[in-house]
Amino acid sequence: MREHGVIRRAILVYRNIASKLRAKPASVDPDLLRRTATLFRTFGEDYHEKKLEETHIFPTIKKAGGPAAAYVDVLIAQHQRGRELTDFVLAKAGKGSIAASDAEALAGVLDGFELMYAHHAVREDTIVFPAWKDALLAHQLDEIGDLFEEIERQQFGKDGFEDAVAQIAQIEQALGIADIAQFTPPPPPKG
Repeated sequence: MREHGVIRRAILVYRNIASKLRAKPASVDPDLLRRTATLFRTFGEDYHEKKLEETHIFPTIKKAGGPAAAYVDVLIAQHQRGRELTDFVLAKAGKGSIAASDAEALAGVLDGFELMYAHHAVREDTIVFPAWKDALLAHQLDEIGDLFEEIERQQFGKDGFEDAVAQIAQIEQALGIADIAQFTPPPPPKG
C-alpha cells in the first residue's frame, strides 16, 4: 500500500523534531509539527486506517483466519493509541510555541509513535497485506482496488496520495531533510 510511504515520511519528520526538541526546543517550528500531525490525521488515520484497513482489510483477514488474523486486534488498538498520540501532538503544537517544559514529554511521545508504527507497518506489509491479497480472488482484488480509488476521491476530491506527498515534501524541505543524500552514512571503518 503506497500510503505507508507517506506515513513513514511523516514519522521521519517526527524523529527529526524529537531530536531537535531534546537539543534545542526553541528551534522547533510548531507549525511544521502541527502540519505533519494534521497530515497524519487526515491521510494516515482518517483515510488509510479507518476507511481502508479497519473497514475493508481487517474484516477480510479476521474472516479468513490464519496467523494474520491474530494481528488484527493489536493493530486496531495501535491505531487507537496513535490517534490519542496525534491528539496530544496537535494540542502541544497548536499553542504557537512549544514550552521548554513540554519538550521532553513531546519528544517521548514522538519516539513512542515512531517505534510503534515501525513495528506496526512492517507486520502489515509482510504478514497482513499478503494474507489479505491471498484471501481474495483476482477479480475481487480489482474491485476493491477500484473501491479504494473511489474512497480516496470521495475523501480528498482528487488523488489524495499525490497531495499528501507534496505536503510532506514541503515539510521536509522546511526542516532541511529533503535531500536524502545527507543520510548516507560514511563507509565503515577499515580493518
